[in-house]
Parts: sequence; C-alpha cells; structure tokens
Amino acid sequence: MQYGIAFAPLVPVAVLWVALAAIAVIALVLLLGRSRGAWVRIAALALILLALSNPSFTREEREPLSSVAAVVVDKSPSQNFGTRAAEAELAKEQLVDRLKQLKGVEVRVVEAGQADGETDGTKLFGALTSALSDVPTDRVAGAFMITDGRVHDIPASAAALGFQAPVHALITGRSNERDRRVAIVAAPRFGIVGQVQTITYRLDDHGISGERARVVVRRDGETLNERSVASGQTVTIDVEIKHAGQNIVEIEASPVENELTTVNNRAVVSIDGVRDKLRVLLVSGEPHSGERTWRNLLKSDASVDLVHFTILRPPEKQDGTPINELSLIAFPTRELFQQKINEFQLIIFDRYARQGVLPIAYFDNIARYVRNGGAVLVSAGPDYASTTSIWRTPLDSLLPAEPVGVSEKPYTARLSDAGKRHPVTRGLEGSASEPPQWSRFFRTVDTRNATTPPLMTGADNAPLLLLSHYGEGRVALLLSDHIWLWARGYEGGGPHLDLLRRMSHWLMKQPDLDEEALRLKVEGKDLQVIRQTMADNVPPVTVTSPSGQNRELTLTSNDPGTWRATLPADELGLWQATDGTLKALINVGPVNPKEFSEVTSTPDTLRPLAQTTGGDARRIADSGSVELPRIIPVHSATSFRGDNWLGVRMRDASVVRGVGVLPMFTGLIGLLLLLGAFAATWLREGR
Repeated sequence: MQYGIAFAPLVPVAVLWVALAAIAVIALVLLLGRSRGAWVRIAALALILLALSNPSFTREEREPLSSVAAVVVDKSPSQNFGTRAAEAELAKEQLVDRLKQLKGVEVRVVEAGQADGETDGTKLFGALTSALSDVPTDRVAGAFMITDGRVHDIPASAAALGFQAPVHALITGRSNERDRRVAIVAAPRFGIVGQVQTITYRLDDHGISGERARVVVRRDGETLNERSVASGQTVTIDVEIKHAGQNIVEIEASPVENELTTVNNRAVVSIDGVRDKLRVLLVSGEPHSGERTWRNLLKSDASVDLVHFTILRPPEKQDGTPINELSLIAFPTRELFQQKINEFQLIIFDRYARQGVLPIAYFDNIARYVRNGGAVLVSAGPDYASTTSIWRTPLDSLLPAEPVGVSEKPYTARLSDAGKRHPVTRGLEGSASEPPQWSRFFRTVDTRNATTPPLMTGADNAPLLLLSHYGEGRVALLLSDHIWLWARGYEGGGPHLDLLRRMSHWLMKQPDLDEEALRLKVEGKDLQVIRQTMADNVPPVTVTSPSGQNRELTLTSNDPGTWRATLPADELGLWQATDGTLKALINVGPVNPKEFSEVTSTPDTLRPLAQTTGGDARRIADSGSVELPRIIPVHSATSFRGDNWLGVRMRDASVVRGVGVLPMFTGLIGLLLLLGAFAATWLREGR
C-alpha cells in the first residue's frame, strides 16, 4: 500500500503560477509593512490557491513484479564436440533450479544456434533479445549463456543489449583442447575453363606447436597435390578449372592426436568455371537448303567462336566459275586439321563427303582428336551413303552406324525409349503427344550395326539420332538433312533450336547434359539428390553431411531418366553423395562456415562484454564435472560476481492493482476550510 498526494487543477497551470507570484508579492508587502494580521491574510490566500490546484489524497494498491532472468543454451553444431552437449544440459538443469529458488525471479530458457543450413555462425544474442522482447528493461535481472564461447553476434558495447543487468557466460569444454584446421586465405570465385587459378591456404593449430601435417588437395574428388605443411605455414597452389559450373576444391589436413574434431581439417573452395569462348569448326559440303541452319544457330550464341568453311567446288571439278566468286581465301586444311585441331571444342561436318579437299591422314588426326577428348557431329544427307562417304575413312571407328542407303519417304520423328530418358532429347517441346507436334521429314539415311540405341527414330523406326562416346570424346550422328524444315516453320516446324543446342552442348561436355550423373542441388532449406541415368533402376545413395553424419536415401523416379530424393540441408559446409560409382559434392552456405572455423572453447570472447555489465565468463567443466557457482540475489551493486558466486539484479518493479482518491477541497470539507480562513481574517481585522 502506497500513499501520496495528487493535483488536478481547476484552472490552467499558468494561472496558478501567476496567482502564486501575486500572493508572494502581497505577502512580502504585508510582512515588510508590519501589517496587522499579515500571516492570517497570507494563509487565507494560500488556501484559495490550494483549492484552485484541487489536491487529493491517493492510496495505491501495488503488486510487486518478478525480476526476469534469461538462460540461453547454445545448441550450435560445435556444442556436439566432446561432452559439451551433456555438460550444457546438466548446467541448464542446475542453473534453472537455483534461479527458481530465488524469491521473485522468473526464469526464461531459450535454446539457440541450432543448425538450419542458412545461418552462418552461432547467434545467441539475437535469441536473447527475442526472449526478452516483451519484458520492460526495469524487470531484467540478468542473462546466463551456456556456451562454448564461440559466439558470432556479440554486441560491440553493453549499451546495445537494451538493458542494464549482468551477463554471465558459463563455458563448456576444456582449457587443454587441441584442434587443427585449414584456413582459406585467398580464393577466386570464378575461373576460365582450361586456365589455372591460385588458392592460398594456411594450416592453423590450436593447443599444438611444432607439428607438421600431410595436406591433400582434391578437385571434384580427384587428388591434385599432396605435401607436408608446418603449423602456421601459408601455402599457395594452382588449380586448373576443368569444366563449366562448380569446381569443388577440397584441402584436407591429416588429423592430430587427441584432436577435438576433424570437421575443420578440411576447407572447401567452390570455383565457378566459365567458358571464355567455345571454338567450333563447321565444314559444309555442297550447298543445300539447310546449309545455314547450323551457321545461324552457332552465330546466335555469343559464347561460340565459329570458323565456317563451305566446299563450293571440289578441286577436280572444272565448271568455269572464276575463283574470286567462290572464295576469298584458300581452305587452310593443314592449319585447321593438323596444327590447330586441338583448339576446337567441336567439329561439325554438314553433308560433307570426301572430295579430295581433306587428305586421309587428316581423318586420322580427327579420330585421334576425338579419342583424346574432342567432339565430332555429322549432319548426314545422301552424301553419307555415297561412295565418297566419310564413313569410308578412318572415322569409321568412331561413327556409331554404318550407312547402307537412303530412304525417301515422309515421316514424323519420334523419341525412342532411350530418347525419353536422355537429357539431350528428354522433354522436347511437342514430344508428349502422339504423333509429336512436329513437321515431317522426307529423307533418312539407312544404317546398320548401330553401336548405341537411337534417341530419335524416323521412318519404320529406323535410327535418326545417335550419340556415342569414343575414348575420351563424344560423337553425334544426325541421319537426316531435313532439320531445316523445322527451322523454316514448315507444317508448324519443330524444336530445332533446343535439339541442336542441347546436342552441341552435350558434345562439348556440358555437365548438366550427361546421361549418367549424380547431382546435389539446394532448393530453399532442402537438399535435392538427383540421379540421371539411362538404366531402369538405381541403387541407394549415401549422403554425408559436413559434420560426418551418413544417411542412406532411396531415390524415386518421377520423370523418365531422373530419380530424386530430398532431405533437410540443416548444416553449412560440404555435403557429399555417392552411389558407389558416382560421386557428387556441393557446398551449402559460405565455403568456410564460422561454426567450424574455430572450435576450441574459450571464455575470452565473451569476457569483455560480461565484465562491462558486472557479470563474468568462466569455465564450468574444466575439472571433468559440471560445477556451477552459487547464484545470489543482489539489490544494488555495480558488480555481480565473486570468487564462487554470480549475482542477479533484483528489481523493485510493481504494477498498480487499485487506486483510492480523496479530494481535499471538494464538498463540505473544502467549504469549511475556506470559510474558516475568511472568518479568521475578518476577526483579526475587527480588533
């Protein structure tokens, strides 16, 4: 119960101040003039002023409010090392029990730092702010953080906390922990395919000195370099960018005895490979209606550097046409097919037949070029079945089908079972209907002894499109020269751009068009495992998280050729997947998550802030068992710590439950006081 006096003036406050000034002047004059009854007159005027201010006696019924203490428990992945998680759980139980024994203390427990695959680092103070968001600052008694000390959102000053109360840090783990990590000093984000990029890394040891580690560098799982590195040594290594898309470079150091964890012994760098220019050589035979189809497609792609030659007249043909109307330059066969052949990513023969332009030895060069990783595409017409066919050259070893003749009959191309699964032809626009919504072709080169199943078929289910591997390279054979009908829109046309572009990119080894592939893809907070295959079924896939946890997934097929499974991407770092044959890597979040950059426990990171607030940061399990200090209520102090105790700031906050008001000058009491004052003044004047 609290008592007081409240004022509710009957006139504006300015009028009261003017009246007070006037009364003060009158009182001064009366006192200096030694007037009779001066004090009585002054008292009467004061009562009038007091009546105008309308004072009231108040009585408040107040209910005291509890002081709120927050307990923040670190649940970040680094708390899973050693016995930290068990220590934190035991410390939480003991701490909450002791706080609840203090009269007038409300305890709020919040768990923070759980891995979600998005947040980089341990964010405890954000969780603390959320837990106390509905608590007035004059009710906060303090905060206790049970953590390993590796917190990444520590405020720059105590003022940023938003309350004036002690912050205590109870540190799990041991002071003698040992750990080794690989730290990335500098790494590029992008690189030109075929060129070299430099990565700089450093070997850091905590609690260890004078030791060396064996460091292995891998690119997409392939070992590139292995060397001995001393603790604290900075090393640079050159890595060739092998393909477009993500090139995952792993740098892994050998473990050390009694190491806290080996998770951070490996650092990951993801370099996006970008192709500078794709060099394509297009050799066209005699002019035909679809000659410009390939040229227009390749010229429309800004990433393609096209070299195009058309054989307008073979050397043995004499038709009287002046040479300056045929070509401005000679066909540089020796330069293209002997000296610079390996500079091309793709060679296209568009209705080309042996016309004495290319010696047989150059076809040997082309076969060797494909075997070593190059690519050849043959867009065939009647020339492929002629006596001058390029089949009758050393290219017969790499071409996937032998020509036997030409069929001249209309047909609608269709996807075969293999074509419905292959990334090059799967899902082509118009292919879902029967027959496909494409214009007809009118010619097919008949073949036999195909080495691979066709992806597209023509008249009488004869092969129309074949893709094959030869050594390290790839070969495509299109057995009709009527693709230009699609390009011209005849009978509605067809998806010539998609088909030809996909075919070209597959030949140039675009990773997302491989027919056998295992991929990992992040979508939102989920990790998708995608298996591309031409087979009827796939084995289970084992997925390894950054912390080393293995999960076996059974994939399901929703589309022909693709099998999928999904799991939560709840950890930052390098995820790996394998089905025993293929392997896939993907980095979730930053390449080197803060959570695993430094994993040894320490009170030093939180101690400056804690001591500024009057709190402290101390270890609770250095002896092997959890030992908490005593928790003491402190009402007024600037320090809330001692040798074996930690304090909470007790608050005097309360809430008003009821108010009683008794006006002094209302009704009979006020009237009697004023009449009494005037009567006393009159009596004094009448003497």
